[in-house]
Amino acid sequence: MEVLYFLKDRTRLIRQYYECAAQPFIEIMRKIEAKEEPYVPPYSEDGEPAFLSEWIDASELLEVTGRCCISMLSASLQLYFRTWERQLGLSCGKEFAAAFKKEGLVRGYQTCLGDKVGIDWSRCPADLSIIEQVILARNRDQHPESITTVRITHAEKDWKSYPQPFFLSERESDLFQDSDDASWLMSPSLHVSRDKLMTAIDQVECLCEWLEEKMFDAKYPSRMRRD
Repeated sequence: MEVLYFLKDRTRLIRQYYECAAQPFIEIMRKIEAKEEPYVPPYSEDGEPAFLSEWIDASELLEVTGRCCISMLSASLQLYFRTWERQLGLSCGKEFAAAFKKEGLVRGYQTCLGDKVGIDWSRCPADLSIIEQVILARNRDQHPESITTVRITHAEKDWKSYPQPFFLSERESDLFQDSDDASWLMSPSLHVSRDKLMTAIDQVECLCEWLEEKMFDAKYPSRMRRD
C-alpha cells in the first residue's frame, strides 16, 4: 500500500476545506471593516463600533476553522504512522509505551522507528518541532477547559516546552517577546492562521515523503539488496 498517496489525499482536502470554509468569515470581517453593505454603520452617538458582535463572531469562527483543520492534519499523521506500524508488524504503542506517554506521539514513533526500522532522525528534512506542535494543538482543541469561551490557549507545559509557539498570532508573539513576565500573567491563544496551517501541512508532507521509501525498504528488504 502506498500510504503516502492516501496521506496526501487527506492533506489536499484539508487545504481545500480551509480555503472554502474560511472565506465567508474573512469576507464578513472585511465588509465590516470597509463599511460595505450590509454592514454600513447607522448613525450612533455611543462609542461602540457598529457590528462589533458580528465581527467577533466571524473572527472566532475563523479561529475554529483553523483549529478544525489542524485536528484533521493531526489525525492524518497519526493514521499514517499507525498504517505503517501495521504494515511492518510493529507494536510501537505497546513496546514503547513509556516514550509515548512521556514524549508524545511524534517522539514515541521516533523512538520506535529508530529502534525497529533504523530510521536516522538526524537526517529528517522536516521541522519536527512544528509537527509536534500540530499534535499539541489538536489535543488542546479537542479538550477545551471552559464552556464560557471558544478561545483556546496553549497549555502551560506546552508553553514551557515551546516559549515561542508556532501557532501564535503576530500580536501575541510581539507581546510575549517584549515582556519577560507576560507568560505568568496570561496564557497565549492557540492561533491557526492560513499561513501557519499551510506551513504545518507542508511539514507533515515533507516528513511522510522522507519516511515512505524507508518504510518500503523495511517492508521489502530485497529492494535494498537490488539497489
